[in-house]
Amino acid sequence: MTAVYLKTSLLALLCMLSGFLHAQQDTIPPVKDSLAVNPVETGIASYYAKKFNGRKTTSGERFRNDSLTAAHKTLPLGTYVKVTNLKNDSVVIVKINDRLPKKSRRSIDLSQKAALRLNFMKAGLTKVSIEVLNSEFKK
Repeated sequence: MTAVYLKTSLLALLCMLSGFLHAQQDTIPPVKDSLAVNPVETGIASYYAKKFNGRKTTSGERFRNDSLTAAHKTLPLGTYVKVTNLKNDSVVIVKINDRLPKKSRRSIDLSQKAALRLNFMKAGLTKVSIEVLNSEFKK
């Protein structure tokens, strides 16, 4: 009975440490269902080319491919959105800080860090759903 208790305790401790270490890697907290609003749209996502690194975005911020940001046609600048890759169910939260051209066929253009988290860097494009997060969501 003691061996079973020790194994269970060790497993619980490892799970807690794993969660703690994972939480330390992300600067943006996980999405709670209560923070998500209805999907804004479903469409195609792409990611910024390296040449845009350091350029000013529409919001005035400098674009950084190592940040979790995106460009969208119409969402207000500063809006946080949850982007889900519909091909593999991976999720990332990004801040809208730039604009896509009105005639763009893409729904959202993501930083390379966001594209890595959605696992579509090699493909270049992927089908996504975009959900606006409530104003309760803060960084």
